[in-house]
Amino acid sequence: MDSSSSPATPSSAAPLISTLDRLAPYVLSILRIMAALLFLQHGLSKFFGFPRAMEAPALFDLEWFAALIEFGGGVLLTLGLFSRAVAFIMSGEMAIGYFLFHAPKSFYPYLNQGEAAILYCFVFLYVLFAGPGPWSIDALLWRKAPA
Repeated sequence: MDSSSSPATPSSAAPLISTLDRLAPYVLSILRIMAALLFLQHGLSKFFGFPRAMEAPALFDLEWFAALIEFGGGVLLTLGLFSRAVAFIMSGEMAIGYFLFHAPKSFYPYLNQGEAAILYCFVFLYVLFAGPGPWSIDALLWRKAPA
């Protein structure tokens, strides 16, 4: 067998795989930004009534802290600032929210309306481990000096 070509990757797919590998960090940044912007809407609704008015949470209530994490974390993660720490907190909030408010209704996420909470939890968990990507303030701050 020729050692220059891998049986798992046909040679015709190599340029595509190479391009996808090269673009992966930028798509990670896009995923982080979009998830954070969508998450930010929850905090905006609770604190500022935008894009949909909701009843404001009582000060220092559990819902108030959730809104604070959604708003502040959404802003920070969108910008890519303190991304790993923020993603950890946001992932934890979604795990807690799921088990406190969705799971008791039904075992199945489709029935308990917890799909978004689970999805946010795991996207933020991924950002915790993968980092924010190159389009982030973190990447600018922690860029290694040229050798």
